Amino acid sequence: MAYITLRDVQLAFGGPFLLDGANFSLERGERVCLIGRNGEGKSTLLKLIEGSLLPDAGEVALQNGITIAMLAQDVPMDSGKVADIVADGAGEAAAVLKAYHEASDACVLGDMDACDRMGNLQHKMDQLDGWSLETKVNAILSKMGLDPEADLADLSGGRKRRVLLARALLTQPDVLLLDEPTNHLDVESIEWLEKFLLDQNNLTLLFISHDRSFVDSIATRIVELDRGILRSYEGNYSRYLELKAQQMEAEEKQNALFDKRLAEEEVWIRQGIKARRTRNEGRVRALKALREESKARRSQQGKVSMATQEANRSGKLVFDIEHLQVTFGDNAPIIKDFSALVLRGDRIGLVGDNGVGKTTLIKAILGELEHGGSVKTGTQLEIAYFDQLRNALDLEKSVKDNVSEGSDFVDVNGGRRHIYSYLQDFLFSPERARTPVKALSGGERNRILLAKLLLKPSNLIVMDEPTMTWIW
Repeated sequence: MAYITLRDVQLAFGGPFLLDGANFSLERGERVCLIGRNGEGKSTLLKLIEGSLLPDAGEVALQNGITIAMLAQDVPMDSGKVADIVADGAGEAAAVLKAYHEASDACVLGDMDACDRMGNLQHKMDQLDGWSLETKVNAILSKMGLDPEADLADLSGGRKRRVLLARALLTQPDVLLLDEPTNHLDVESIEWLEKFLLDQNNLTLLFISHDRSFVDSIATRIVELDRGILRSYEGNYSRYLELKAQQMEAEEKQNALFDKRLAEEEVWIRQGIKARRTRNEGRVRALKALREESKARRSQQGKVSMATQEANRSGKLVFDIEHLQVTFGDNAPIIKDFSALVLRGDRIGLVGDNGVGKTTLIKAILGELEHGGSVKTGTQLEIAYFDQLRNALDLEKSVKDNVSEGSDFVDVNGGRRHIYSYLQDFLFSPERARTPVKALSGGERNRILLAKLLLKPSNLIVMDEPTMTWIW
């Protein structure tokens, strides 16, 4: 029996079906990559399998006794000791261990009730093999290069991602669900993750990724979610592209034949009274069925159409940075004695390992962090800043209200456009534009942020991880 089986699963949130009679099975030892355009429902599918969502119809069946762990796509903004957050991945064992330590501390202080609780908690720890939990936590944190005493809130996006991954891997689950596992990870961390996953002989993996190299290295099969339907493709991503091209060619031919037939029947129905004779009633019913089928047909998502707003030409000098230094508290400087000259027309890529201070450097240059040294800013500079954590978005508001701030119209290069028309350039239908941002995928949120930023005239664009969760 397969570890996971989906049978005729349907799920929708007020719009078109994200899953429309979807069928899928995951066998032991498979490493399946789930791909699809932004907003198709990939993360939703993982949540169905994890159990945090239920389908509207159909069945999600799991083999008895299997354990599942999931790494979500979003980076948390919470605080807390890294070791405790990772240990939470052990579920009940982590809670019992924490309660035992609390009872032990209270018992030492003379709380006799706490001393009595320790006996019961010790018995539970024996049953759950909880005593080895601390050792397991320290071992996996060592592999991930993480400080167990660090506060999650103080870590970079990449290091937060490592913490979440460590928590998902802690219990060595039968099935691991990974939603964009390479987001925020540097090249070295991605290579480590590839090797780690390939070395786990008994691990069954279902993952979402837009990293082609990672997919080709890991996947034994690719499953595409396209307009509510799941299709399986054996082999790597390159093989998928070949098979997908063949499928799209066949679909285009089929649609062309359908459209031709529908057009011919529409001409016939307009011939007049003869079409309503009894002997033609069957043909009229068939035409109605064709119309319904045409109405229900879902076309593939198009491509984003975007352009920057015209801004005044900046001066030749953009930034003159001399001896920049950033230090948090009494710790060693994160950035020390950095000097650089940025001129109009430069296109600069900032690279480095997780946690070395790339985002910190950007914020210091833009004046969002206190720093030593000097940053001289050029004249007539108009800046658009793309934040990797998408802090510029209000998750409770709709797409429309985030972009237009409540207005029905936006100004685009001197012209006035309706907000729904503008958002369609970024692949948001009017219905989708009224959806709260919190209900959208990571890639869709990136598109919202771009739509918002590009309304602002700018001659300098600063982008922190702009391709994270972006479509291929």
